[in-house]
Amino acid sequence: MTELRLNRALYPRAAVDAAVLVYAPYGALEVVEEQAHWVVRVTAASRDRERRIAGQLGNYSLGLSATSPAESRP
Repeated sequence: MTELRLNRALYPRAAVDAAVLVYAPYGALEVVEEQAHWVVRVTAASRDRERRIAGQLGNYSLGLSATSPAESRP
């Protein structure tokens, strides 16, 4: 399992959820809410695949965060 930690001040939940929907077909994804972060746990067939999914999911989330309205951020 690989964990991706996304700072809640930068990543709105909607952006994380949307990215998880896009990458769900490629591995098992679980989002856990912590005080300062969204933690996305990625489980896939191999460690390399987990890292690739996590990296792409992080990039996709960041892109969605940059285009989301400011009022949707915490």
